[in-house]
Amino acid sequence: MKENENKKKKFRFLFAGGGTGGHLFPAVAVAEKIRNKIPEAEILFVGSKSKIEGRVIPKLGFKFKSIWIKGFARRFSLENFLFPFKLAVSIMQSIFINMNFKPKVAIGSGGYSAGPAIFGSYLTGAKIVLLEQNSFPGVTTKMLEKYAKEIHISFEDSKKYFKDKSKLKLTGTPVREGLLNINREEAFKSFGLNASKKTLLVLGGSLGAASINEAIANSISFFEEKDIQVIWQTGKNYYLKYRHLSSEKIIVRDFIEEMNFAYSASNLIIARAGATTIAELLTLEIPAALVPSPNVAANHQYYNAKSLADQNAAILIEDHLLKDKIKEVVLILFDEKKLIDLRMNAKRISKPNAAEIIAESVIKLAQA
Repeated sequence: MKENENKKKKFRFLFAGGGTGGHLFPAVAVAEKIRNKIPEAEILFVGSKSKIEGRVIPKLGFKFKSIWIKGFARRFSLENFLFPFKLAVSIMQSIFINMNFKPKVAIGSGGYSAGPAIFGSYLTGAKIVLLEQNSFPGVTTKMLEKYAKEIHISFEDSKKYFKDKSKLKLTGTPVREGLLNINREEAFKSFGLNASKKTLLVLGGSLGAASINEAIANSISFFEEKDIQVIWQTGKNYYLKYRHLSSEKIIVRDFIEEMNFAYSASNLIIARAGATTIAELLTLEIPAALVPSPNVAANHQYYNAKSLADQNAAILIEDHLLKDKIKEVVLILFDEKKLIDLRMNAKRISKPNAAEIIAESVIKLAQA
């Protein structure tokens, strides 16, 4: 009993990062690996209860504590005037959470909630590890850089943006184990689709992407003409607008929980170029057309997508061109040589063991 208690004290890990799936799911992938390796490890996630982490983390069986922080809006908002106060309160909340939990290692995966949570971990003596999924590091990662023992990056291009190169490890973006459970028969059954037909998967992020949704909505008759099935995640902001387009062959969802089934059923994906989506597509070797969001910091999605397009591992379509090029992109479904080339190049540059490598590194830090 005493030995087990000692292990629990040694293996306490705090994870912070969220706001979007791109910041959250890499952390989840590492946490799942740690839980598999050390079942008695104590793992705590910190984030905003009103964002994706507040919904997802409790369902996955991890402990979750919320802090008050909310991101600084890029457009004018009266809430921005409250930001300094919310930040100060969130730092105090984070310090108390860390004092009670006493993590050995704290892992930050980006997003505004990671800032105060990981800073609180540093102040209370935890070792800090950062995960940076994008080619252009986020503001939170840059702010926390000096406190970190290790910074795991996904793109070679990222190195030039960091001061202390000795902390950097080119590991790749961690991918959740559950996504690797490929079963095409079950996947098609879950969506009620025909396994013998070409299937397009459309992802615009958890909130949705206006340009992608509009292009898909305008192409419904084209999909019917070509006998193409579509699994379409509109995002919660657009679902009510497009749900009437749902049919036997056009599956419209606000958010897809069973992403392993969605990936398993797809022959081609049209998606935003978030780093987590890219890592998942590379690991699963799924041909993709990436449409970078023009509304993200430092245009990092464009650089994410360009890095793949330059290696012929994905197709890059700029947001303002998608409406005119959507049919041309979808016809790739019928070009077997192009699909094979994209798959092979994706396999060549993927880093499928990122979660395993980071988990092992974090556990070593806890033992040191």
